[in-house]
Amino acid sequence: MAIHHTAIIDPKAEIDREVDIGPYAIVGPRVKIARGCRIGHHATIEGKTTLDEECQVFPYASLGTIPQDLTFHGEEVFLVLGKKNTIREHVTINCGTEKGGNVTRIGDGNLIMAYCHIAHDCELEDGIVIANGCQFGGHVKVEKHATFGGMAAIHHFVTVGEKSFIGGLSRIVHDVPPYLTVEGNPARVRCLNTVGLHRRGFTKDRAQAIKEAYKIIWRSGLTRAAAFQELEKKGLLTEEVKHLVEFLRATEKGRQGRAREAFRKDKK
Repeated sequence: MAIHHTAIIDPKAEIDREVDIGPYAIVGPRVKIARGCRIGHHATIEGKTTLDEECQVFPYASLGTIPQDLTFHGEEVFLVLGKKNTIREHVTINCGTEKGGNVTRIGDGNLIMAYCHIAHDCELEDGIVIANGCQFGGHVKVEKHATFGGMAAIHHFVTVGEKSFIGGLSRIVHDVPPYLTVEGNPARVRCLNTVGLHRRGFTKDRAQAIKEAYKIIWRSGLTRAAAFQELEKKGLLTEEVKHLVEFLRATEKGRQGRAREAFRKDKK
């Protein structure tokens, strides 16, 4: 373990022997850092925060601080990061709140670029790429392999579907369907995320089924219910299309275009 002599490490912190910690970094007493992690200079990790193996935290990042929520009154809250996450410069990630299950959770293999903010109670799955300056409100959920262009702003309680692409500078106030590209202020569905699907190894047939579903749901003029019936009639309900349909139905059950609004403990 290589800990720079200027780093401030609380003796109660649980740090694996194979962890590098740079100059002037600060690690609090309830932090756990697993094997292979690298903590850059001037980074701060506090609160009840856990980093699994091979995470890299770049200079001036701040992890595990209390939530920016006026209803927080010192409850026991957590930040949990999985394996092989890359947290770039000046990223801030807060712990959860009691309203959101007490935990902010980051999966495996995510890249969070400089100056991003991940608010309380967010849940990020695996393989997500978030470009510089994106801002996530509280309780946001992001499914695996979604990609965000720079400086996108994500409204609280939004769900972002897997393998979707969010254009830079977009304002996301509604759920983002999986496999599609959204862009704008406010954002709307534009097209299939062809590049993203290709990178994830989708065959032409799998991608074509999603494209046909996109045309029927968003371009045919049919009601949502009629579009779903048309998909079944044409035999387009592949595994991915079924996931898309279930995602949209969940959104409809929520409020204001956001499925997770249905679970709000403080809703009127």
